[in-house]
Amino acid sequence: MIESILWVLFVLASLVASFVILLQEPKGGGLGEAFGGAAAQSFGVKTEGITRFTAYLAGGIIVLAIVITRMRSNDTAVASLNIPSPSDSPVSSTDIGTGADTGAGTGTGDTGDGDGN
Repeated sequence: MIESILWVLFVLASLVASFVILLQEPKGGGLGEAFGGAAAQSFGVKTEGITRFTAYLAGGIIVLAIVITRMRSNDTAVASLNIPSPSDSPVSSTDIGTGADTGAGTGTGDTGDGDGN
């Protein structure tokens, strides 16, 4: 439940950060001019306030990402990958190392019985 709330906050913070970054006026004017140049004043703060807000928002996104990652790494459902142990292998021990050479791929046809045929 808490992880779901953190994911919602993460997505919302990312969307708000994208919007606020687009509102900021870069050297060339940017999207801020598309709104009549009043983009910096849309939140009732000056340009330095939006820059500070963006920095705090970016820091919050980073913290949320770290917290979500830590929560997921502690989750047993995510941590267990269900990798079979060697004893669960479908290959039996009698299939490995029997010493019988069938000559497959050698071109000699030697069956490994010592007579060379």
